[in-house]
Amino acid sequence: MFNPTLLTHIDALKVRLDRLRPLPPELVDNLREVYDIRLTYHSNAIEGNTLTQSETQIVVEKGITIGGKPLKYHLEAINHVEAIDFIRDLAMDERAISEWDIRQIHGLVCKGERGADAYRTVNVMAAGSNYRYPDAILVPESMQGFGEWLQSAPALHPVELAAEIHYRLVTIHPFSDGNGRTARLLMNLSLLRTGYPIAVIKTEDRAMYIDAIVAWQVDGNDTQLKETIAKCVESSLVEILSLAGEG
Repeated sequence: MFNPTLLTHIDALKVRLDRLRPLPPELVDNLREVYDIRLTYHSNAIEGNTLTQSETQIVVEKGITIGGKPLKYHLEAINHVEAIDFIRDLAMDERAISEWDIRQIHGLVCKGERGADAYRTVNVMAAGSNYRYPDAILVPESMQGFGEWLQSAPALHPVELAAEIHYRLVTIHPFSDGNGRTARLLMNLSLLRTGYPIAVIKTEDRAMYIDAIVAWQVDGNDTQLKETIAKCVESSLVEILSLAGEG
């Protein structure tokens, strides 16, 4: 069972952060820069991109290519930051997240790649487990159902809802590539909409994170993934409060 004490602590941290709002513009700008690069680096690295965090920053902010690194990795970094900008704007919109929004996020993540905004047309299995994703022919129907579920605004704690959104998308696995990155962005869109900071799942925690997804898919155990994401939210809250002088 998901640890309620962790959510209680997160709620307390969130209350403290809300009391400080609006944060100083200089701090907001700094946090945006830091989390744009951090989320981009870790999310791409989880999927095999070998740019370091400092290299990611150079590519995004300076437009400089890194010798010996594929062009694809550079484009993934640039595309991902554009996708973060998109979800930040979308977080300000009061309407419910839609299937169309998900496809737009994915289109930005995989911009320039073949079929960037299309659903997969082949059947696939999860690497590292025997879990089989829905047949390709069922993906449009599954995504429509997911969109309707999002419209219903499930009554969950915002952190649990973000985890559920992430899980449902990666478990449909609607795209040929970019499912994980899109799911993590969609998760963060949900968090931003409810006043929480961006949560970064770090590449050094990749094995634990993947195991948590598999545990939910194969055994129906949602605790590991929810706690993994909750701890990331907690970490971001603690850091921001510290930077705001409330640590």
